Amino acid sequence: MQAIVVDHVGGPEVMCLAERPMPTPGPGEVLVRNHFAGVNYIDTYYRSGLYPAQLPATLGNEASGIVSAIGPGVTQVQVGDHVAYLANQDAYAQYSKAQASRVVKIDGLPLDTAAAVLLQGLTAHTLVTRAYAVKSGDWVLVHAGAGGTGRLLIQLCRHLGASVIATVSSEEKAQIARAAGAHHIILYTKEIVPDAVRKIIPEGVHAVFDGVGKATFEGSLKSLRMEGSMVSFGNSSGAVPPVHLFELSQKNLKLLRPRLYGYLLTEEDHRRHIAEVLRLVEEKVIDVHVFNIYDLADAPKAHEDLEGRKTMGKLLLRID
Repeated sequence: MQAIVVDHVGGPEVMCLAERPMPTPGPGEVLVRNHFAGVNYIDTYYRSGLYPAQLPATLGNEASGIVSAIGPGVTQVQVGDHVAYLANQDAYAQYSKAQASRVVKIDGLPLDTAAAVLLQGLTAHTLVTRAYAVKSGDWVLVHAGAGGTGRLLIQLCRHLGASVIATVSSEEKAQIARAAGAHHIILYTKEIVPDAVRKIIPEGVHAVFDGVGKATFEGSLKSLRMEGSMVSFGNSSGAVPPVHLFELSQKNLKLLRPRLYGYLLTEEDHRRHIAEVLRLVEEKVIDVHVFNIYDLADAPKAHEDLEGRKTMGKLLLRID
């Protein structure tokens, strides 16, 4: 089978399409013929070496496809089922195996939509329900509001009754964030974010959802009100430098650096969050915007576009 392989860490150019052995499902596992794989910033972290990976490595944390084989003891799905699943750095491939207990049937949901919503949808849902429980009357700041996760955060926060401020880099991206439901837009290329936040809500916001990292961290803290919550969940601009805890004490701030899989440790949590995300999609509470679909061989271009901030929504790989 064909898969994207990384032999050494570096830029998008280190990814290449290569032949890999076909996986064989063991007890409690299924083999999925992937049709779409989601492209996410975490994939670039493993490719670049920001996160450690055993080389040679494959990439990809989410996919959708059709079950082609099942291992002993599997009863949850059968061959031919359309499914989506969280992968183990192996979704950029024609075939992947997964734990049957972590595979979800997606009857009625298109395969591209399922691949597009899984990781970012779960990230956004756990952030607004577990990292900081957004509630009616809250003010929240969402960075990168035109991105895949940013759009979903805006939609969920608005659904939960919060007033949403989104940051974007251009007027074109501002239109996307507004369409997602943002009440206020800050063009961070023209405005100083904390100053702009205080013009909108002088006390500051209750919570910041920051997937950008190094470039926005200090401004995020300054945008919070007393006893506000800073949720740092990504590093698209680079890793956040070490933090002096004293910086939090002036306003009694809370700082979290959550990891999605920490909220999905049990099968019960996994099923509950996925079911809720899929329900919200079916009820059109959240709308998944696929910005571009690339062929598997063009995965380096997808990473280049993602890291170059050329995208406004979800990126997928089509796997033939």
